[in-house]
Amino acid sequence: MSLPLNASAQPAALASPVVELRQYTLKPGKRDTLIDIFDSRLIEGQEQAGMTIIGQFRDMDRPDMFVWLRGFDSMAARKDALTTFYGGPVWAAHRDAANATMIDSDDVLLLKPAWPGAGFDLSGAERASLAAGKKPIRNRALADIVVIRIHHLRPGAETDLTGRFKAEAPMMTAPGVRLLAAFVTEHAENSFPRLPVRADENVFVSVTSFESAEAHARHETALADSPAWQGFWQAAQPDLTKPTETLRLSPTSHSRLGR
Repeated sequence: MSLPLNASAQPAALASPVVELRQYTLKPGKRDTLIDIFDSRLIEGQEQAGMTIIGQFRDMDRPDMFVWLRGFDSMAARKDALTTFYGGPVWAAHRDAANATMIDSDDVLLLKPAWPGAGFDLSGAERASLAAGKKPIRNRALADIVVIRIHHLRPGAETDLTGRFKAEAPMMTAPGVRLLAAFVTEHAENSFPRLPVRADENVFVSVTSFESAEAHARHETALADSPAWQGFWQAAQPDLTKPTETLRLSPTSHSRLGR
């Protein structure tokens, strides 16, 4: 599941030209309740409606945050899939219980791959408990962590940053580290306005997995000691409009990402 660093990746292996990055603020102590509902009740119905549930996570630094990613084949497919799911019986059966855990669910970024081949490669990334035909272990967290970095950019800066990041991306790989995907904002009009997105944002997003928190810490130290990496981000500073968001995420037992 490492990120292809060129355009030669087979398109059929890559998931979701349109991706939502969703961050939910939950009522205190309700995250495991939502994860239990989501993992056991809401994944299959969404995927039957035509979307891909890419990954869902506990935020390791914010105990009341639930973060997840879902993908679509196009903006038109997104409209159709969301219309089907949110108008269907699965959501009707579980929406009250799910919504009862939430304070805010509108922190959503609409994204597209930063370059051809920069999307998620989910080949072989089945949910282990489902693939094995076993009853899932409820609310089990995985040892791996996924780190999502959201860089907020001035309008038009994404092309230059993407090119320079792609050139430096090999530094994002090391034993126990995988650069999974890179995205920029999808500026197309929201095709399902019932669910808001942060339409005024212009971002570059990287998604990296680590085999453990220790591997992540080692990699951060290595990057901090790299003149080339530090020079890259120093050069990017004029294009950044606000501090970078770093999400350290622990995958749930049904997350495709983080294995």
